[in-house]
Amino acid sequence: METIQVKGSKYNSVIYVGERLENLAKLIPGKGVFIITDSNIDRIYGNRLPPLPKFVVNPGEQSKTLLRLTEIYRWLLDSGADRNSFIVGIGGGVVCDITGFVASTYMRGVRFGFVATSLLAQVDASIGGKNGVNLDGYKNIVGTFNQPQFVICDTSLLKTLPETELSNGFAEMVKHALIADAPQFNILESNTNRLNTCDLELLDSLVASSVGVKASIVTADERESGERKKLNFGHTWGHAVEKVTGIPHGQAVSIGMAFASQLSAEKGLLTPDECHRITSLLIALNLPVSIKANTNNIFEALQRDKKRCSNAIDFILLEGIGKAVIKSLSLVEIKEFIERKYCY
Repeated sequence: METIQVKGSKYNSVIYVGERLENLAKLIPGKGVFIITDSNIDRIYGNRLPPLPKFVVNPGEQSKTLLRLTEIYRWLLDSGADRNSFIVGIGGGVVCDITGFVASTYMRGVRFGFVATSLLAQVDASIGGKNGVNLDGYKNIVGTFNQPQFVICDTSLLKTLPETELSNGFAEMVKHALIADAPQFNILESNTNRLNTCDLELLDSLVASSVGVKASIVTADERESGERKKLNFGHTWGHAVEKVTGIPHGQAVSIGMAFASQLSAEKGLLTPDECHRITSLLIALNLPVSIKANTNNIFEALQRDKKRCSNAIDFILLEGIGKAVIKSLSLVEIKEFIERKYCY
């Protein structure tokens, strides 16, 4: 097991990579604990969860709504949860987002932790203190910054993931390598077969490395005033694609990374060979790099991105594999690139 710490302004968060679900009891209080999970986790692992009050949501982004939050708040209130209570989210990225937001706002905030059960949650959604829900399909428009006390990344749980969910997590692992860890990119590039067959020995090491990248960035910039923006690589175009098409988050981010890589290459920041290596790796990990969709609709969704400031947006580009840069691009400039180079 490897232990990694994120230092937050209010709380520190400890990530346990390789810890097991069965050891959750060691990290939670002896009383006043409530669980939020989804129906898939409850069905597969319900007999391994502690016998605690439990709220079960439907899997998927459709549960990340203010309406669902209201139901959970009422359940907590009816169940006697108070300011000394502790909430544990056991599930993937959706469960982590919901749990973190509920815990951060119920009675002005209670303590919480996660057991991340998907690869996407283990390397991204559970790490860093961003908690949020969607509004009218727009990603995480309502949210908070608040660190969980702990995150258990039980990689043994990955064996039950569908291939699509595994590849969604690979997208975020590739992102972390591209923005800050060129050696990890090389390892990913050389081990696609082992990754696609869920080699747990390899995944233990790579999950820890990926978490380490995100933890170091979040510790340096918890509230996304500068360096943390680099974690949005692939997400600006990717979130817009996700909004318009409804495809899974990791697939949308993969398309967004291909888009940002091509934009980086056009600006002379990334070589054509590096751009080809990036798209080749994504394809080898069963991730898409393009999609047939109306680019006007995607651009319209992009204009509602949280990172937009007036008529410009901070776009994350690459100055080579392993080095991200933040560039303020005008919406006109992005639109011209789409029309000139990137028609689906």
